[in-house]
Amino acid sequence: MAQENKYYLVAAHALPEIFLKVAEANRLLRAGEASTAQEAARLVGISRSAFYKYRDAVQPFTDIKAGRIITFYILMKNNTGMLSNVLSIFAASGANILTIHQGIPTDGCAAVTVSAETSGMCESLEKLMENVLALAGVVRFEILAG
Repeated sequence: MAQENKYYLVAAHALPEIFLKVAEANRLLRAGEASTAQEAARLVGISRSAFYKYRDAVQPFTDIKAGRIITFYILMKNNTGMLSNVLSIFAASGANILTIHQGIPTDGCAAVTVSAETSGMCESLEKLMENVLALAGVVRFEILAG
């Protein structure tokens, strides 16, 4: 009988170091910074056998989300130009916005959901989130679905 795969979302700081190194070795290979598994493993300081043991089982969360439609939730201050500023960050990242829904502002804040297709992004999902959260007036920004 085939074993069903289960997946867990775990904060990077809680992972054993080997998993982080395998993820980095995979990144080096994808980016062309290493040409072989042997070289990638050596660059991150693990054995080739450890790399092969975990290479298909460890991937950053953003790699899983890349190329998908993701729905974001944004809680922002009801200030002139706030939505425009947020959408400019999406545009600069290369995300293709599919839908925008803004509720009526209450208590000085507006709740907005944005669905975007992420396969054309020129930067990481983490960088997009970091840039939006850095905007003055953004209270909360998170992934709702994807």
